[in-house]
Amino acid sequence: MRLGRHRAALSPQQRRSRALRRGMLAGGTVVAVVVASVVVFFGGGPALCATREPVLVSVAAAVDVAPAVMEAAGRFNETKTTAGGRCVLVQVTEQPPATVLRTLIGDKVGVLRERPDGWVADSSAWIRLARNQGAEALPGGETVVATSPLVFATRSSLAERFAIGKTEMNWRMVFPATARGRLAPTENEPDIVRVPDPSLAGAGIATVAAARDVVGTGPDADKALTAFVRWAQAGSAPDYRSMLAAVDDRTFWQRPVVIVPEQSVWSHNRVPSDDPVVALHPREGTISLDYPYVVTATDPKVAAASKAFADWLGGAEAQEIVRRSGFRSGDGALGPISPGPEIPQAAPKVRPSVSPEDIDEALLAWSRLAPPTNILVLTDTSKHMAGKLNGTTKVEVALEAARIGLQLFPDSTHMGLWEFAHRLGGIHGYRERVGIGPVDEPESGQVVRRGELNRLTTTIKADPRRDSSLNDAILSGFREVRDEYREDMNNVLLVITAGKDDGRGITLQGLLQRLRAEWKPDQPVQIIVIAFGDKVDRDGLAAVAAATNGSLHVAREPGEIIDVFLAALARRLCHPTCKPTT
Repeated sequence: MRLGRHRAALSPQQRRSRALRRGMLAGGTVVAVVVASVVVFFGGGPALCATREPVLVSVAAAVDVAPAVMEAAGRFNETKTTAGGRCVLVQVTEQPPATVLRTLIGDKVGVLRERPDGWVADSSAWIRLARNQGAEALPGGETVVATSPLVFATRSSLAERFAIGKTEMNWRMVFPATARGRLAPTENEPDIVRVPDPSLAGAGIATVAAARDVVGTGPDADKALTAFVRWAQAGSAPDYRSMLAAVDDRTFWQRPVVIVPEQSVWSHNRVPSDDPVVALHPREGTISLDYPYVVTATDPKVAAASKAFADWLGGAEAQEIVRRSGFRSGDGALGPISPGPEIPQAAPKVRPSVSPEDIDEALLAWSRLAPPTNILVLTDTSKHMAGKLNGTTKVEVALEAARIGLQLFPDSTHMGLWEFAHRLGGIHGYRERVGIGPVDEPESGQVVRRGELNRLTTTIKADPRRDSSLNDAILSGFREVRDEYREDMNNVLLVITAGKDDGRGITLQGLLQRLRAEWKPDQPVQIIVIAFGDKVDRDGLAAVAAATNGSLHVAREPGEIIDVFLAALARRLCHPTCKPTT
C-alpha cells in the first residue's frame, strides 16, 4: 500500500522559507510562488490571494477517497478562501487510517512524521476508536464527504454462473463451510470470500459487524464469529486494490468473491477488461461506509482553516467531484455519476440493525480474536485414546478434527506438537514431534511446520500398552509454552486427551499447586483441554483449566470436535475475565 509523502515537522519560519522557495502541489493544482513580489497565485490565475504566507492545512485521506479529496483540494485552493485574514492552502496525502489513528493517540511506532490538520477516514469507526483511545479532543460534527455501500464483487462470468445456480450473495458466505454445516462449498458457491483486514480498512470493520449481526449473540454465535475471524485472517488483504486484482487472478481460487466498497469496483473497472468485475448486493442488506472529515489540528488558526475546507467538501462542487469518482453523495441520496453497467442501478437495502455501537463492538471482538496464537498441542497417545468412539479410535477422531482445525490458524501462528504416554520419550512421559515455531516455516529441512503437522495428524497412533502420563505432560507442556512466551500473541497449551491420568507421576494436587505457583497474570498461559469419551476426570481437568483461566470441553461424538475447538478459541472474547467453563 502506498503510504504517501509526509512533510517533516518545520518551524513557522522554515515553512515560510520553504513556501517561498518552491511551488507547492495540492491535489494536482500548481501553486506558483513569485518571490520578488511575495504574491501567491492559485491555479495559475492572476488574482492576488494574500500578501502574507498562507495557512497550510495538511490532510490525510484514506487511500480510496484520496484522489477525489486531492482534486477537491485543488478546486478549494482556487477559491482563495481565507481564515483569519490569510489564504488557506490545503495539501492532501493518502494515508492508511490505522497509521493516522496511531499518530493521533500518541503511539511511538508506525506513525506519521507530523500530525495532520484534517483527516478523511474510510469509516466513522476509526474516529470513535481514536477518541476512545486517547484523542478525546477531536471536535465533533464531522462532515461526511462521501458514502459507498459494501458489495460482494466477482468477475462478470462468475456472477452469471452464480445466477444460473440461483446463488444469492449473503453474509453467511464469510463463514467457513464447516460453520455452515458442510466440509466444503458447493460448486454453485464461492470457494473463497475474501475480507479486507479490519485492522487496516473500514470495509473490514463493517464486515465483522455484519457477521456478528447475522449470527446474533450467545455461545453458538461466539463460536461462529470465531470461525469467521480465523477464516478471514487466512484470506484478508491490506487494501481494496490488491483484493480486486486477486479476483482477476485465475491461478489459485476457482470462484473468488471479495467484499469491498462499491466505489473500488468502479475504480478497478477504469481499466478495460473482457470479464469486468461486477458489484452484487447481499440479500440481507448491506452496510454503507461513510468517509467523514474530522478536524485534527491543534493550532486554533489552522483548525479554523481546516474547518473551512471541511465545510466546502459538503458543498455542491465537492459533492460532484466525489460522485464523478464513483462514490455516492455524503448523505447517500445521490449515486455515482456514470457508474457503468457493473454497478447496480438500484440503491442497496441497508441493514438497519447494525448501529455504530454494533460496529465498535465488532471491532473490539476482532481485536480480541485476531492476534496470532503461540500454541503447543499436547496429544494423548496412551491406551485410553486407543479406545473406540463410534467405530474409530479416539486419537484418530481427535487428530482428524485437529487437521481441520489447523486450517483456521493463519500463517502468523506459532505452533508445536507433542504426544504423551507413560515412559514415552524416556522418563519425561512425552515426545516432541514438532517444536514451537512459525507454521509457515520449516523446523528443519524443507517441509514447513504446517505440512509436517498435517502429516502427523494422519500417522500418529495410540499405544494400547501404555498408561497415561497426563499430569506430567500438562506440567511440562505448560512450562514449555511459558518458556516460549510471546508478548504479541495468545499463548495456549491445547491438551487433547481421553481425560485420565494413571497415577504414574505427579498427583493432581501436586500439578495444581505447581500451576498456581508458576502462572503469571502478566504473562498468562491458558490451558485448554479437549477431552473425549465418558471416562473423563471432569472435576480434575476443570480445576487444571481454571488455574490458568482456561477451559475444559468434553466431546462424545466425532462431529462435536470443531464446535468444541471453536468454543475454546471463543474464550478470547472474554479473556481475562472469563468465568470457568466446562
